[in-house]
Amino acid sequence: MKKLQLEGFNNLTKTLSFNIYDICYARTPQQRREYIEYIDEAYNAHRLTGILEQISEIIGATILNTARQDYHPQGASATMLIAESSDLGACETRIGEPVPEEPAMCQDAVVSHLDKSHITVHTYPESHPENGIATFRADIDVSTCGRISPLRALNFLLQSFDSDIVVIDYRVRGFTRDIEGRKHFIDHKINSVRDFIDSTIEARYESIDINLTHEHTYLSKMILKELTLNNYLFGSGEEDLEEEERRKIRRRLQREMEEIFFGRNSACT
Repeated sequence: MKKLQLEGFNNLTKTLSFNIYDICYARTPQQRREYIEYIDEAYNAHRLTGILEQISEIIGATILNTARQDYHPQGASATMLIAESSDLGACETRIGEPVPEEPAMCQDAVVSHLDKSHITVHTYPESHPENGIATFRADIDVSTCGRISPLRALNFLLQSFDSDIVVIDYRVRGFTRDIEGRKHFIDHKINSVRDFIDSTIEARYESIDINLTHEHTYLSKMILKELTLNNYLFGSGEEDLEEEERRKIRRRLQREMEEIFFGRNSACT
């Protein structure tokens, strides 16, 4: 296999780790099984590969290799090795300049030196054995070497999944040198990952940031503000439930979401 030419390579590695959680309530064991089957089909390896292909198009990458796999009893994975080597053209950024916030502005441009880059996605459907709660989790990693930031794919990812909770971790690692030999540990301006999220999407969530700017590490956690019960019932609707059961289900859903968002089990029973 012919080796890729890395002359003039930007050695910075930018990694966007994107975790989404979709919560559901299924009243019976049969409905819980059907929910898992539905999620497993809706986000099978073939569809996940299509999502990764769209990500690579948004960031201007060429797909070198693709691997995908469905699992038994549930879950799927897809992985892509990506690369590109051409001029940035209208989308070119200089070291120290901000990355364009709107991906569509640069969608037709080709981005420089994305060798040694990859995109992966893994899914994890699961359900509570007793209380009717079922949770779907998807983990996506977009890691690029070069000038471009994977943050350009962020809004597309948020729109590709039904996300009740979102955890976004963005890291810049390594360094690159300018022509005078001075090291640069980041090549674009960033204050928060949420700066790159469309305002209409962000308005739906309560958010917190944990940013270690001196380490070039940025974490944003988002939880949906409004819980419309009918959006969470699988195989039934609100009209099928008594008021007391509606309140009980709502409490269970809110507890599940809060436990995932804060990363700890609730003391409540």
